[in-house]
Amino acid sequence: MILVCLPSHRVNKNGLCDYENFTKIETQSATEQMSLKKITQNADHSWGLWKIEEDEAHLAKEIGVHEGIPESLTNPKKRMEWLAGRNLVKMLMEKSGLRFHGIVKDEFGKPFPAQSSHQLSLSHSFPYVAAYLHKSESVGIDLEQPKEKLFRIAPRILDNEELTIAGADLTKHCVIWCAKEVLVKVHGKKDLVFAKNLKISPFSVNSMGEITGRIIVNNHNTIVPMYYEVHKDFIVVLNKPEPK
Repeated sequence: MILVCLPSHRVNKNGLCDYENFTKIETQSATEQMSLKKITQNADHSWGLWKIEEDEAHLAKEIGVHEGIPESLTNPKKRMEWLAGRNLVKMLMEKSGLRFHGIVKDEFGKPFPAQSSHQLSLSHSFPYVAAYLHKSESVGIDLEQPKEKLFRIAPRILDNEELTIAGADLTKHCVIWCAKEVLVKVHGKKDLVFAKNLKISPFSVNSMGEITGRIIVNNHNTIVPMYYEVHKDFIVVLNKPEPK
């Protein structure tokens, strides 16, 4: 067993999870685990990270015959992201006692597990893939690698306050970008302007922590608590489910 901090847990002033709130998750044998980085499970939701080290044939074999790779996906890396994402969702569902029947999308492009009422979010930035599964609530997860291009696009996706918050800190820029992508996925529609409808409150960067976002539509504010992790090569952000 290994110990991880769940999004619903508190992070102390040093940016670390309170030890008393650690939750146990399973680890697999070297063969079963493949390139899985981790899976975090709770009663009604789970999320996971995957590092792609397999070839396309191996990923396709593991996923089975539920879906075929779209013909429009010709880039080898994109094809492996597609396959690895479905492998990860399959694993999350099986660990929750569910059967995987593939993934379908609604009219806005939001993914859902086929033949299931569960909510789903996916993200990838080769060679990493992330997935988030919830029993009933709309969820969002986003994984990005900090790259200089974030500085170039920042004026289009951040308002003046957020530009001040991020400054010249590439990690902060990446966290904010991920957080806004999470808000879009939670909202589930394509009627949002990043700098206008999505707002991120001030925060300090640690190895993991919590941030707050707002979705502003028709003068209505939806507060969305989020959790982030800063890894060596990537950053992942996901919304925190409402406490039951």
